[in-house]
Amino acid sequence: MLIRPMETQDISQVADIESKSFSMPWSEEGFLDALGYDDNILLVATEAEKIVGYVCVYVSFDEGELTNIAVAPDSRGQGIGFELMDAVKTEAMNSFVSRIVLEVRVSNNPAITLYEKCSFTNIGIRKNFYEQPREDAYIMMYSAEDI
Repeated sequence: MLIRPMETQDISQVADIESKSFSMPWSEEGFLDALGYDDNILLVATEAEKIVGYVCVYVSFDEGELTNIAVAPDSRGQGIGFELMDAVKTEAMNSFVSRIVLEVRVSNNPAITLYEKCSFTNIGIRKNFYEQPREDAYIMMYSAEDI
């Protein structure tokens, strides 16, 4: 597996994984917009030149917001999500990001377990954050200072 920066030609495969993973997926245009900001960190995981996962972190000053991470359904359970999280944390810290925050559905136990394994801690809750279906979100944070 290779993890590398996302490129424009990756967008259709990324959007396909996104649509199979979320009830309100980003469009191809959403990913293209995210790629248009130099400070954002967008990475893809590839196997045999096929994209099997991706992660997107918006960066503002010294804080990152993890907006998207997904692994192709037929590639889950192989540690790809962990490798993507590890790579994006490294990239963020190399860009002088001191913390990364994210929201996750309170019912998404696999994602919560992954984030905890990657040293994120639960710092709060956002009521009715998600739609389709409506659900609360945990706010989780990774801080380089805590490691």
